[in-house]
Amino acid sequence: MSPRVSDGGAGRVIAGTARGLRLDAPGDVTRPLSDRVKEALFAILEPDLRDRRVLDLFAGSGAAGIEALSRGAGVATFVERDRKAIAVIRANVDRSRLGGTAARIVESDVLRWLRSGLASQDGAWDVVIIDPPYDKPDLLISALEILGGESALVSASGVVVAKHFWRDQPPERIGLLASDRARRFGDTALTFYRVVQPAEAQL
Repeated sequence: MSPRVSDGGAGRVIAGTARGLRLDAPGDVTRPLSDRVKEALFAILEPDLRDRRVLDLFAGSGAAGIEALSRGAGVATFVERDRKAIAVIRANVDRSRLGGTAARIVESDVLRWLRSGLASQDGAWDVVIIDPPYDKPDLLISALEILGGESALVSASGVVVAKHFWRDQPPERIGLLASDRARRFGDTALTFYRVVQPAEAQL
């Protein structure tokens, strides 16, 4: 079983309109996205981030979605089932002044929400960030399987980012998702997926 790994505090917003804002963390119920990982993640995402639709799954402190909004994303939806974490996300979004119609906070089990049809009611997502507990890698695989299904959850030019314990590398291909790069930061790894055409997925 993978260890419970902590990335430290929730850190701060690295860049954009809310730059420098310190984010609260919901204690031991999540592993907040560290500044180091956040900076590397958004260095890759930012060129195609402006006005895009971002989905922050297992959102924890909301650090990923808030960073995306700060850097110009059009919409960010945060999905988290823990009530303490939901309260922290609300507080962080309010303090960032990035809320309004741009931020939506959903208190729900992530897999149930993805399967419910609510995830796709406003169209496909351009950026999806998945950050489940490290000791439950099955949640990551299940989320990838749903997103990689032929359900139009991810746009044709979209990217899905899986954050995970570095030893628990997810599959290179999963449905219509294919990994095209990976980065490691100590015990944390990021695997980036792009959408492939059905014919490519069968190769």
